Amino acid sequence: MSITDELKYTFKNGSYLTRLIYLNLGVFVVVRVIYALLWLVSFDTSTPFIKEWLSLPAEFPQLITKPWSVMTYMFLHFDFLHILFNMLWLFWFGRIFLEYLDEKKLLSVYILGGLTGALFFMLSYNFLPIFSDVLPFAQLMGASAGVVAIVIASAVYAPNHTINLLFIGQIKIKYIALISVLLYVIQIQSSNPGGHLAHLGGAFWGYLYISRLQKGQDLAGWFERFIDSVKKSYKTRGSKLKVSHKKSSNKDYAYNAMKNQKEAQINQILDKIGKSGYDSLTKEEKAILFKMDRDKKRPN
Repeated sequence: MSITDELKYTFKNGSYLTRLIYLNLGVFVVVRVIYALLWLVSFDTSTPFIKEWLSLPAEFPQLITKPWSVMTYMFLHFDFLHILFNMLWLFWFGRIFLEYLDEKKLLSVYILGGLTGALFFMLSYNFLPIFSDVLPFAQLMGASAGVVAIVIASAVYAPNHTINLLFIGQIKIKYIALISVLLYVIQIQSSNPGGHLAHLGGAFWGYLYISRLQKGQDLAGWFERFIDSVKKSYKTRGSKLKVSHKKSSNKDYAYNAMKNQKEAQINQILDKIGKSGYDSLTKEEKAILFKMDRDKKRPN
């Protein structure tokens, strides 16, 4: 299996955590490649272009002209260190989150945390006098609000979960969450106040969601039902893999035994996906599954 095929198959069958990371990285690479190519042909990349088209504006009138930006901004990065730290946090705390809660809740926290961060950002810039001079020019991009929502949600749900930090040793994630929130508050006066306000919005959603969930109220239940309806409507053929064989005139015992063994192996792999997800498969199991999917698509 080639690297391209592996990436496609992992994205298609991987967890929501894997897909979120791939989507963020994919957007980053595409945007940077486009800007690099335009620079080579002397295009003025300082003029409003892709970043401005996908980032979230602070002004409500500007938002009306590009309403999609409330979603696209949370997958848009331009600086390498920005996406590096966001994806590391998403990977580390996403895995912790999935130790206790399911994938749909992870996606709900990320998306709704990003939307809450956007709301905090826009309300602050439109109603706090300190931002009146920069309101027309302020824009927001990055996965931070959604990532922080996952961090805080994990810390509220499992506050005593312990991780090892380099040079520090073991530390409970509730302290990481607390320090992070305090830093966001302190740094509002920095050169990136909008980003830190969005972080606080994501943190607010992560805390609110888990605190209500622990009391039996799922604030994101409607979003999870929406996810289910979308999956049901657009479910790909690959997600319904079933093992079937055409009738063969070959009655040879060895042939039938080999066919039955292969069918049992495929079913075992599919059962493993159903229980633990695609990411739990070994490299050999992924290759077997990919080959079966490819063979099914070949014309007769």
